[in-house]
Amino acid sequence: MFTNVEFRLLCAVIVLAEELNFTRAAHRLRITQSTLSKQIAEIEEQYGLHLFTRDNKRVVELTDAGRVFVEGARSLLLDLERVLHLARVAQDGDGPVLMIGHSLFADQAWVSTLLAIRLPLFPKLRIQLISQFSIELVRSVIAGELNLALVTAPPEDPQITAVPFSPMPLCAVLPQSHAAAQKEHIVLQDLANDEWILLGRQIHPFIYDAIMDAARRTGIGPKHAHDIITAQQAVHLVSEQVGVAILTKPIALGSCAEGVVVKPLSDTSLCFQTCVVIRTDDNSRLTNEFARSFLRRCAPQRLPPMQLELPLSA
Repeated sequence: MFTNVEFRLLCAVIVLAEELNFTRAAHRLRITQSTLSKQIAEIEEQYGLHLFTRDNKRVVELTDAGRVFVEGARSLLLDLERVLHLARVAQDGDGPVLMIGHSLFADQAWVSTLLAIRLPLFPKLRIQLISQFSIELVRSVIAGELNLALVTAPPEDPQITAVPFSPMPLCAVLPQSHAAAQKEHIVLQDLANDEWILLGRQIHPFIYDAIMDAARRTGIGPKHAHDIITAQQAVHLVSEQVGVAILTKPIALGSCAEGVVVKPLSDTSLCFQTCVVIRTDDNSRLTNEFARSFLRRCAPQRLPPMQLELPLSA
C-alpha cells in the first residue's frame, strides 16, 4: 500500500504530465510551484529517472521514461481506488445514491439511458430521479441538492459546468386545417395571425423569452399567448382550435392528438442545446464518471476531453 507521501508524489507527476505547466499543475494540486518542483525532483531522484524536460522558460515536456511512468502511475492509483471503494462497499453494505434531475419534458430515452448506466467502481450505486422545472434544476445543482441534471438551455453561470449532448429544436403544433399544415418547415410568420399557446415563462424563461424575441425581430406581435404548464394542455387547446402551440420537439412529438400536426420551425435561433449540468467545484469521482458515461452513450462525438475533469481521488 502507498504511504501518503508516495501518493502525493504520484499525483504530482500525473497532474504535471496532464498540464505540462507548473503554474496550472500547482493550482490544481493546491500547492505552491516551488513545492511541486521539489516533489518532482524528489521522485526523479528516488527512482533514478528523468521524467520531464524543461527549458529556462519552464516549458515542460514528458520524456519517454516519463510517459511510461505516468501511464503506470495512473493505473496504480485507479487500482488502489477501486480496491478501497470495493472494500468500503463490502464494509458498509449500502451503496451510494446519485441524485439526478431532469425536466418534466425530458426525452424518455434519456431517462432510460440514465437508468441503464452501470459503473464498475460503484456496483451498488442507486439512482434517484427528480423532475423539476429547468430553472429549479440549476438552482438545485448549485445548492448541492442534485449531483447532476439534464437541462435544456441552462443559464451561463460560473457555478455550473454544462456539457451539451443533444440539440433541442422547437416545433409548432397546428390543427390539420391550418394553412401551414402541409408545409415541411414553417417560419414564425406562418403563425402571425394565430393565438399562441406557450409553456409559461416560469417553466423555462430562457426559451419563452427567445420565442418572443424572435417574434419581435420578424415584426410579429403575437396575439394573446395562452400560458400552460403541460404539453398535453397545449395539444388539447390546439385540437380545440384555440390557437397554435410552440413546444420543444420531444414533448411535441410525444403529445400528438387526432387532428393535430407537428412541424419543425426553421428559425435557427429557436434551437437549443440540452446539457448535462454539474456543479463546477464538484470533484466527486462518482458524479464525473456517471456524467461521462452518460455523455459517451448519448453524444460521444460531443464529449470534450477536459470539460468534465476527473479528479485523481474522490
